[in-house]
Amino acid sequence: EAPTIQGPGEAIVRILATSRCDLDFVIARGKAPIAGPFAMGHEGTGVVVDVGDAVRSVRPGDRVALPFQIRCGTCRRCVKNEGAHCEGVPKLAAYGLAPLSGTEYGGFGSERVRVPFADAMLVKLPDGVDPIAAAALSDNAVDGYRTVAEALAAEPGERVLVAGGGATSIGLYAVAAARACGAGEIVYVDANDARGALAEKLGAKFVREKYRPDLRVGRFPIVVDATARAEGLRFCIASTEGGGLCTSVGIYFGDVSFDLFGMYSRGIRFVTGRVDARRELEPALALVAKGAFDVATVVTTIVDFDDAPAAWLEPATKVVARHAPVDG
Repeated sequence: EAPTIQGPGEAIVRILATSRCDLDFVIARGKAPIAGPFAMGHEGTGVVVDVGDAVRSVRPGDRVALPFQIRCGTCRRCVKNEGAHCEGVPKLAAYGLAPLSGTEYGGFGSERVRVPFADAMLVKLPDGVDPIAAAALSDNAVDGYRTVAEALAAEPGERVLVAGGGATSIGLYAVAAARACGAGEIVYVDANDARGALAEKLGAKFVREKYRPDLRVGRFPIVVDATARAEGLRFCIASTEGGGLCTSVGIYFGDVSFDLFGMYSRGIRFVTGRVDARRELEPALALVAKGAFDVATVVTTIVDFDDAPAAWLEPATKVVARHAPVDG
C-alpha cells in the first residue's frame, strides 16, 4: 500500500534510483538464509514529497540520500552517533531486509517509502550529484568508504590492499574511497578481469589471482576483505602487517577458521560488522560532491525500473534501476 505520514517527524520520499546491494544479489539468487516474500531494495536516492509538522531538515522537493538503517536519533546509541545499533527500533531494522528485524519498513524497489525519523535519517543531495550514481551511498559505497577513511585520515599516504570477489561493488568502492582519502599505493586482488579493469580505472594496481593458501602479494597497513570467501579472509589476515588494520565487509553465513595466533603475534586490528550508514553518509557524500570519491565508475548497469527484477539476477558488478522520471 502507498505509505502515508503517520507522525509529525516523518517524511514520504519518492524513489528516484534503486541500487542493488551486493547482498541483494545473493538473496535474489537464493544463496542467503533470508526467506521472502518481503519488499526489496535498501540502497537509493529520492525526492521528498511530504513531511510531518515537526520535520525541520528537509522539505518537499528536496533530493535526498536514504541510509538503509532505521534510526530514531534520540536514544542512547543514536546520541553517541551509533545509529546502526539504535535502541528505539527493532534490532537490525532496515529498509528492504524485513526478515532480519521482523518488521517491514518497505523497500526502495517501491515507488515511495515512509521515513519514520526524517531529521535523523535523511541527507540532502548537493546540487550536481547524480542520484543514480549516488544511490549506493545508502550502504555499499559508504561501506567501502569506512574501511579506509579513518585509517588514512590518521596516516595519509599509507598503502592499501583490497581483496575483491564476493562483495563485488564494495571492494571497488573501497578502492575509490582510498584514492579519495589520499592513499599511496592501492593494490586490488581479484580473479575477475572486468572488476580488475574497473579497479585500475579507479587508481589501483590490479593483481589477477585466485585466493589460495600460498598466495602472497606483501603485507599492508590497511587491508579490506571483500572476498566473502574463507580462503580470501585468511589471505587478507595474512596480508595485514604488524599493527595494521583489516576490515572485513564480506558476510560469512557459517563458521570460518583463521589464524588467530598470527593476528595476536602481529597485533593487528580486525573489524567486521555492518557499516553505520548514516554516520558515514555525510563525509562520503561531501567527497562525492567535490569529485574526489568516484562512485559513478562502479555502476556498470543502469536499467529502467520495470526491468529491475530480471536485472537483480544478473551477475553484474553494480546494477541501478532508475525510476521515471529521475529528473522530476
